[in-house]
Amino acid sequence: MREIVFDTETTGLNPAGGDRVVEIGCVELFNHIPTGNTFHQYINPERSMPVEAMRVHGLDDRFLSDKPVFAAIAAELVAFIGDAPMIAHNAEFDLAFLNAEFGRCGQPALEPERIVDSLMLARRKHPAGPNSLDALCARYQIDTSQRTLHGALLDSFLLAEVYVELIGGRQASLILADERGGGTRESYGAAAVAALPRPEPRLFRVTEAEMAAHRERLDILGDKAIWLSYLAASGA
Repeated sequence: MREIVFDTETTGLNPAGGDRVVEIGCVELFNHIPTGNTFHQYINPERSMPVEAMRVHGLDDRFLSDKPVFAAIAAELVAFIGDAPMIAHNAEFDLAFLNAEFGRCGQPALEPERIVDSLMLARRKHPAGPNSLDALCARYQIDTSQRTLHGALLDSFLLAEVYVELIGGRQASLILADERGGGTRESYGAAAVAALPRPEPRLFRVTEAEMAAHRERLDILGDKAIWLSYLAASGA
């Protein structure tokens, strides 16, 4: 199953009030394993950056001035997302911003039904909290040393690891990454399974004492005991 973990950075908290997306990052998962395929784009919000927002993600007007506007990257983003389920932390926030941007450029809105909110998953699994992305990374011992500021792509990579833990944890035996080089994850996984040696059939040896005890039990059950047919077939 294909899934997309995503995150956005914005100019503020209110898309209806004019705040805009300035960065989007997406990480593709297949059967809960990162495939290496990503989508990442900085975006010119066509408005000035409030100081409070800049302190969160470090993106200022000068840096964003030569970046494409959202309408210029919308089709590529939609193609990358496809029809896959999408995972975000506090997903209502990111969904509202993306749908506001899609609405401005005439793209259909993302349906809420396809969105998985990892914050809700975390609250169900860890009701005592805390359940911020940083707190969950600490809980699951996920390295956040590169996270000095919020960044959409880095946060998507971190969230992908957190998400797998929230839904049950990654089993090493299911990791299909081809570390030998060459081949797809699917072909490597199939080859690895095919290469496993078949176990030798296990022979169960019954002692004479056990057979005698079994016959005594059959005498108690009478002539209609179904086990008598097996004894006849085996010649015992």
